[in-house]
Amino acid sequence: MSTQTQTKTRTETAVDTPSYENTHMHANGEALPSEEERRDTFGEPWRAQSFVEDNPVGLDSEVAEALIPILDEVQSTMWVMYHQYHKHHWLVEGPQYHDLHVFLEENYNDVHKYLDTIAERMTALGGIPTSDPVNHAKLSAVQHEPEGTYRVREMLKHDRAAEGTLAKKLRAGIEKALELGDHGTKRIFEKALTRCEERAHHVDHYLGEDTLEYGLTADEPTA
Repeated sequence: MSTQTQTKTRTETAVDTPSYENTHMHANGEALPSEEERRDTFGEPWRAQSFVEDNPVGLDSEVAEALIPILDEVQSTMWVMYHQYHKHHWLVEGPQYHDLHVFLEENYNDVHKYLDTIAERMTALGGIPTSDPVNHAKLSAVQHEPEGTYRVREMLKHDRAAEGTLAKKLRAGIEKALELGDHGTKRIFEKALTRCEERAHHVDHYLGEDTLEYGLTADEPTA
């Protein structure tokens, strides 16, 4: 009796996809509205984002005004990471699909938890966090990978690199908060840094050289 090896095949079909080449255009070709045009639609905000109100936590206004942009850059960076982790959670596949699917979900939830805390700290200092995803991307210290599916290892390498960049930003923020005597912001950054380093470490483990999947993801070592 002869046996046949069945190989999973994937049929690719070209479909119309949005073009992201011009970030000032909708996918339908229409120009994105400017800030001024959006104000015409929604009206003037009660307070402009540049407004910094007196803070209730006893920090000098100069200290708050120095730390608010740092907090905003960090929370914007984490929003980009949140979306990228979420993308990878949706698209991951292969022998370790379930473990990675769950792991990436845990990561994007963890990132969201700490970015929310950081944005809340901005409001405690009297600032207004950046909220528009377009402006998050402009302020972020990391770039979101292009649209499309990358190989699983490439996805994880992108996530590991982003965590490393975030860790550097958090360390710089800790030093600045300490220099300015804002121990509340320093502690928030330290907690976020600890979780960032743990996520980076765990992502790195998934990228390790050893594996149970000989013949699929790695060559069996020679004696």
